[in-house]
Amino acid sequence: MSLNNVEIPYGAYWSTPFTKWQGSLQHLHAMKFAAWVAKSELAKRDIDPTLFDSGVLGMTNAQYQSFYGAPLPLYELGAVNTPGHMLSQVCATGARGLFAAASEVALGMAETSLLLTADRCSNGAHIYYPAPNGPGGYGQSEDQVTYNMMNDAIAGHSMIQTSENVAKKFDITREELDVVALRRFEQYQDALKDDQAFQKRYMTLPFSVPNAAFRKEACVLTGDEGVFPTTADGLAKLNPVIEGGVTTFGNMTHPADGNASVILATADKARELSRDSAIRINLCGFGQSRTELAHMPAAPIGAAANALKMAGIDYNRVKAIKTHNPFAVNDVAFAKATGVDVMQMNNYGSSMIWGHPQGPTGMRAVIELIEELVLIGGGYGLFTGCAGGDQGMAVVIRVSER
Repeated sequence: MSLNNVEIPYGAYWSTPFTKWQGSLQHLHAMKFAAWVAKSELAKRDIDPTLFDSGVLGMTNAQYQSFYGAPLPLYELGAVNTPGHMLSQVCATGARGLFAAASEVALGMAETSLLLTADRCSNGAHIYYPAPNGPGGYGQSEDQVTYNMMNDAIAGHSMIQTSENVAKKFDITREELDVVALRRFEQYQDALKDDQAFQKRYMTLPFSVPNAAFRKEACVLTGDEGVFPTTADGLAKLNPVIEGGVTTFGNMTHPADGNASVILATADKARELSRDSAIRINLCGFGQSRTELAHMPAAPIGAAANALKMAGIDYNRVKAIKTHNPFAVNDVAFAKATGVDVMQMNNYGSSMIWGHPQGPTGMRAVIELIEELVLIGGGYGLFTGCAGGDQGMAVVIRVSER
């Protein structure tokens, strides 16, 4: 399969602001909200939703009637005859969705595909699994979001414990993590300069939040909700989450809500849909990996290596790097393993700062990576990130002139 004829039309992508756990988006059905946003964003770009011949929904947390998957949001946004499917790979869902949509275009199954990524960590489903033949007829239950964050399906450890394991493996100190955490907050401030000029390249601001029926305005967001002011002194005062550890609430992310979407198309179609047809955005390579048990933050290292290999380049040719970094440990370990400058990764923001709604997390990072490359005149960019189950997934993109 060749990716040569698969492109992302410049500007044919968007993201909502991300909001904190139990914040301003907690009342919205994630799939319907993604459709509501997409319908508005497509209209702003004069893109007819009936042109899509493929749709992909990336989502990790169950919503009411999510059993039906992609057809529901596709119909609601106006793509009434567009087939599609739903996928989930926890935090790697954004990158996996890109691979799925790109594959359909590359294989000739679609000319234009819409990738929707949506999640709501707030008010996660409480699930009961019946077991009538079990002791007393009792089944099992779980809180889908919170329980699985704290209990790995294989070994029972928490995700925070994986951060501590990788910190120990790479000899990472608390001081190293706090320095990187402060740097990530400072980089995010660059996205807010000049009246949020960088974020407004892909995000509608101010953002009108609908009520649960999508008929009235519930509130207005001026940007991401839940970003905490960060200082060196403030970071130093925090206790580690696990006694004796190095991970604190200051050098890790927080659960969030939101959605992000992107259009993928053939080269000819991408020119038609692009905000600037002189800008070309290619998908050059994908990579995946799985690291040793309970070492999730190390998985992006192998995934990135595989994506670069598929793209036929090395780190010397990479102009910008974005990571899904639920822990500062991710970035420090990645830098130690690859030799890249940890202070130059994640310009303009990252999931450690603006939060982690799971499915859309990597998608927003890729969107920001594209815009950063456009601002610096093009070149190769790398996104890589970890996911539950000690997995990682990465993608290499290239921005160039036609």
